[in-house]
Amino acid sequence: MPNLSPNAQQLWRQFLPYAVLMAIAGFIYFYFPDQLPLAARIVAIAIFVMSLDLVVGYGGLATLGHSALYGAGAYAAGLLAMHVSANPLLGLLVGACAGAVLAGISGLFLLRYEGLTFLMLTIAISQIVQNLASKFRDWTGGDDGLSGFMVDKILGLASFDLQGRVAFVYCFVVMVICLWLMRRLMASPFGLACMGIHQNRQRMAALGTQIRWQLLKLYILSGVFAGISGALAAQVAQIVGLDTLGFELSAEALVMLVLGGAGNLWGALVGTIIFASIHHWASTLNPYHWLFIIGGMLMLMVLLRERLGRALSARLHALRRTVSPITVRTSA
Repeated sequence: MPNLSPNAQQLWRQFLPYAVLMAIAGFIYFYFPDQLPLAARIVAIAIFVMSLDLVVGYGGLATLGHSALYGAGAYAAGLLAMHVSANPLLGLLVGACAGAVLAGISGLFLLRYEGLTFLMLTIAISQIVQNLASKFRDWTGGDDGLSGFMVDKILGLASFDLQGRVAFVYCFVVMVICLWLMRRLMASPFGLACMGIHQNRQRMAALGTQIRWQLLKLYILSGVFAGISGALAAQVAQIVGLDTLGFELSAEALVMLVLGGAGNLWGALVGTIIFASIHHWASTLNPYHWLFIIGGMLMLMVLLRERLGRALSARLHALRRTVSPITVRTSA
């Protein structure tokens, strides 16, 4: 393997996980064509779980009402496609804005509290938004959901097909961009400040950090990505139901996050894939007892987390040493 400079080595190590991710996506695309609609939904939900990780894993804010931000983006994209424009990229932008606005408005109130009070109030916000969507039936369709809208071709080139090929590629590209942006944000001084707040609020306050303002910015950013996820799901399914605002979606997203490991965006992605795969396959075998498997996995994660983490870390270090460029010394 040729010699590389330290900067090139660092760039290679940063690009390697994305290359593996793209290889997995290519494998799914060519070898599981019948599962592409399911894969597109999993990818869209992965963005939602990663946005939840910003709040829970990095900010230390336990929430069970994150689905409100997801549903706001979904309804905003659906209403835009139905009444204004069916441009999918514009729909993503509107969904992101809807999620950010709801996060900003609710965050001003929620972030005055901590702990269990904050957790319960996030559930209350989600229930309020869901009831509002049910009441404004003329706009949202109420219990019947929002349907009957179409989405234009992506960049005027590709339209959504029944096989889910375009939807999967579209969702995957958006997910990779969102993952890269979130990783850059959390590696910035702002992200490091949020992690510091999670670890020790008192010390960060003593250093002059405006705790509430930093957390509000983080909450709004999570709303942006949750809104994008909701808009993406609405465009792919071309229907939006009240379940997008429900407590169940928030609880499932939190389970996915715990399965993969909070505070690690790659872990959020892995947890989403594990949960969604088990949900799909186990529910086809026994639709009433598939949660038993999820519960068992959660118990194993809680009991064996440190041991599994050390084993995985050792494997990753070994892999990095394997793929690292080897300096070849030749004698004169």
